[in-house]
Amino acid sequence: MKYLLLVCWDTDQMNAQTEPEPGTPSGNDEGFPWLDELQAKGAWLIGDQLMPPRRARTVRVRDGKRLVTDGPFSETKEAVGGFDLIDAASLEEAVDIAANHPVAAGGSIEVRPLWGG
Repeated sequence: MKYLLLVCWDTDQMNAQTEPEPGTPSGNDEGFPWLDELQAKGAWLIGDQLMPPRRARTVRVRDGKRLVTDGPFSETKEAVGGFDLIDAASLEEAVDIAANHPVAAGGSIEVRPLWGG
């Protein structure tokens, strides 16, 4: 079954990051043992880091009117900063994988099964 890991951490830290120039790689050539292990097992399907929350827009439509606000949420300490789509045999295995994610030690990882599994 497929699970989405929503990787959340400190909004202020994300907003303080320097953004890469358009069209350039992230520059992170260091090994990432958590990811390396999942790739070796064929459990990691795709993932990426998101631009900082300051670049986000939240869109709602109410009574036929489009409402756009800056940022993902108002007054939040943590925001989604990245995601990983994994394949795991059970929710328990997905939670174990999430618990080993490096960001889990200082942020949080929300584990959500996909409907189409």
